[in-house]
Amino acid sequence: MTTTLITTPTFARCAHRPWEILELAGAGPIRPEGAPDLRTADALIVGMEPITADVIAAAPRLKVIAKHGVGVDTIDLEAARARGIPVVCAPGSNSRAVAEYTFGLILSASRGIFASHQGVAAGEWPKLFGPELHGRTLGVIGFGRIGRLVAGYGAAFGMRVLAHDPYVPDPPGAEPAALGELLARADVVSLHLPADPAAGPLLDRTRLTSMKRGALLVNAARGGLVDEETLAALLTDGHLGGAALDAFAHEPLLPDSPLRGAPNVLLTSHMAACGQEANRLMGVTVAEDVVRVLAGDEPLNPAT
Repeated sequence: MTTTLITTPTFARCAHRPWEILELAGAGPIRPEGAPDLRTADALIVGMEPITADVIAAAPRLKVIAKHGVGVDTIDLEAARARGIPVVCAPGSNSRAVAEYTFGLILSASRGIFASHQGVAAGEWPKLFGPELHGRTLGVIGFGRIGRLVAGYGAAFGMRVLAHDPYVPDPPGAEPAALGELLARADVVSLHLPADPAAGPLLDRTRLTSMKRGALLVNAARGGLVDEETLAALLTDGHLGGAALDAFAHEPLLPDSPLRGAPNVLLTSHMAACGQEANRLMGVTVAEDVVRVLAGDEPLNPAT
């Protein structure tokens, strides 16, 4: 009997079909309580937890690793490749969910929607003023599926859109810009690219400080993209007008994170991809590829 070990708690949260695909194929889906027993796993379906070379080495029967999502930067692809283990993912499955959530963060943070909610719930009646988005400049860093959708939403609100992506020199619907130019001009900066732990934060102290005074930073991509200590300091001293973050360098967010006490910050629990439709599509996509690989066939959505 083959065993599929599912370590992400959000797998098939909104649909039973992904479970059925595995069960009908005899792929033995298991969601363990506590530490998973990797020794019996023929397939892994994972979320944001790091799948290191040591994790892979601890699974002698492993034949496929499936990312329940898009980015595979948390998986040691080289270690998987050395073992001949395909890594699959679900490209495009959550793009609209993340893009819509990102724009929700922009709206909430720019107009103080959540801060007003907190005030009203506490018995207050605050009148909070924030900028209209029309006529402002949106800077999109990373112009893949999600970045393009966010750019389109910004344009629909009447925003000027700048885009920086070295792999997309002529971004449709946006003005191309070097990273430094984008940071200096944008009223709202939104991140939509993977992180490179070896390179350190893309937005380090120098780049964060170079952002336009009063700008809003939005990150629904990866926490490692941002120097969080510097971001908290720039929010505290008023250089930045706000930040809306759905991803953090350490998750869950550490109790002593300086972001917890920073002003004008909106913090959510890495849930941008948690749309109902996206959850079903992600589950079905990776379950079908797991079944293909276990049957000896090539996957449709390889990440390597």
